[in-house]
Amino acid sequence: MYSYIKGIIVDMRQDHIVVDNQGIGYLIYVSNPYQFQRGKETLVYVYQQVKEDGIALFGFLTLEEKDLFLKLILVKGIGCKTAIGILATGDVQAIISAIESKNISYLRKIPGIGPKAAQQIVLDLQGKFDVQISPMLMTSVEFDEAIEVLIALGYKKQDVDRVMNTLVHETLDTNGYVKKALGLLVKL
Repeated sequence: MYSYIKGIIVDMRQDHIVVDNQGIGYLIYVSNPYQFQRGKETLVYVYQQVKEDGIALFGFLTLEEKDLFLKLILVKGIGCKTAIGILATGDVQAIISAIESKNISYLRKIPGIGPKAAQQIVLDLQGKFDVQISPMLMTSVEFDEAIEVLIALGYKKQDVDRVMNTLVHETLDTNGYVKKALGLLVKL
């Protein structure tokens, strides 16, 4: 079993990278190949999947990503391809935060994750993370809904994100977040 591969990124495709190590090119499936730099020596943490029909490597830039991936593939109905897809949709802390806060709506937004899978992820993984989640990274249904409302009203995502980041420490309902954000967006 491999822990990591250190080498030069020689190719990047939609769902994988190729790492050249000592003249051997390792095809490694990753959540976002564009977070790597072609031509640069990089350490890629890997998980080796061995199945009847072949062997595959899944890669990660950080140990935190790899640890979350390893927990996700233990969930009933979540395989390696689905787990890597989950990592592609958000940062590790946001995903962990959604699991710990039982934010099913956040998990359901991930392509390929339906209501049953989202509930299974929370059921199997809640309380299994050693990481302390800062309040800034906590997600809530109301906070997420407010972001969606503001974008639907025609505000740019980057402006909405900037304003909502100033409100993360407040505990409001969806309308409260929207009202406060609108007041701040008008001043931009």
